[in-house]
Amino acid sequence: MTLKLGVPSKGRLMEKTFDWFGARGVRLARTGSDREYAAAVEGVDGIELVLLSAGEIPRELAAGRIHLGVTGSDLVREKLGLWEDKVGELATMGFGHADLIIAVPKCWVDVNTLDDLDAVAAAFRAEHGFRLRIATKFHRLIRDHLRDHGVADYQLVDSQGATEGTVKNETAEAVADITSTGETLRANHLKILAGPPVHKSQATLFKSRKADWSGDNRPLLKALLEQLEITG
Repeated sequence: MTLKLGVPSKGRLMEKTFDWFGARGVRLARTGSDREYAAAVEGVDGIELVLLSAGEIPRELAAGRIHLGVTGSDLVREKLGLWEDKVGELATMGFGHADLIIAVPKCWVDVNTLDDLDAVAAAFRAEHGFRLRIATKFHRLIRDHLRDHGVADYQLVDSQGATEGTVKNETAEAVADITSTGETLRANHLKILAGPPVHKSQATLFKSRKADWSGDNRPLLKALLEQLEITG
């Protein structure tokens, strides 16, 4: 039996993941070219490394096709309904930090909070005959957040490209997106609404609740967690 560990397949998130495991005595490495998805694990037995995009890892965990996975906590919460029934958090990893925020045009001088957004959204619908548009990739998280704060007169529009540019391009009136520094938002004349972010994300090691944990898999997990100095 082997445990399948899914990690991001490229970029800084992959490099930081490799570094995090390596600092704890578990070496992760590609075994082919940059175009190949072959990889290996050294330092602990019985672990198979699977290279995936960060966005694929929540789905694979929820389906039980991998036992463990490293991805952003925002992606798990966005892509998996009732996510805690499907995966469990084993460790936050201290990198990949980003905040999911809601931002509006700087020229909206009287809009600084979610209560202000609710008021302007109602006025916008009365004036224009359609709901205020918020461009985002994070429909589940934003919808839940706005519902919890009583904001109703809006519509979410899907953005898979440069979300910050949608206001300038007049395809949305506000945006909800991940940011680490806020520089891109400021460059596009947007301001973040006051208060805590919708979600503070970081890279996290997750365990699938749907994977096969029979046979030797639980002892293998115990050995890996001991090597990584993770309790639980």
